[in-house]
Amino acid sequence: MADTSDFRNGLIIKFKNDLYSIIEFQHVKPGKGGAFVRSMLKNLKTGKVLDNTFRAGESVEVVRVERRKYQYLYREGEFLVCMDNDTYEQINVPIGLFGDGVVYLKESEEIEILFNGEEIINVEIPIFVNLKVVETEPGFRGDTATGANKPAKLETGATINVPLFINIGDYLRVDTRTGGYVERVKS
Repeated sequence: MADTSDFRNGLIIKFKNDLYSIIEFQHVKPGKGGAFVRSMLKNLKTGKVLDNTFRAGESVEVVRVERRKYQYLYREGEFLVCMDNDTYEQINVPIGLFGDGVVYLKESEEIEILFNGEEIINVEIPIFVNLKVVETEPGFRGDTATGANKPAKLETGATINVPLFINIGDYLRVDTRTGGYVERVKS
């Protein structure tokens, strides 16, 4: 058991019979009354964020999680098959644990899987990925002043809005959290 003085960003605790990650926290010492800790907690299963206040020194159950690097291999129905980079063991991970960014994940991409014992708690995919444009309207030189966008289909099958100067065959950096175009990159 730990208490609120052990809080740090990213710490995983058991709260209300669920696992939560501490997004941020703040120790508050008001003029009157006892000190307390204001915190934002993210549910690892549902992804919902909640605000909670703990009394200073209140005991919490810290969950020890293990992070392992895996390589995404391919999709098989409602699962993604991933391979452990150290042991080459393959596991099936439910697609729901990957979140919305799974549409930007291409084969052989490296991911991190969080385990509580043998149970998979969460999957962390890269924040930025480089993907090739396979289908879009032709771009023209000088189409940068208006800030207009056009749709572009990427090699993973996802479609995002990109600036008018992007062409088929260009490589783009995409933010997997928002699905937004970041920049054009070299292959």
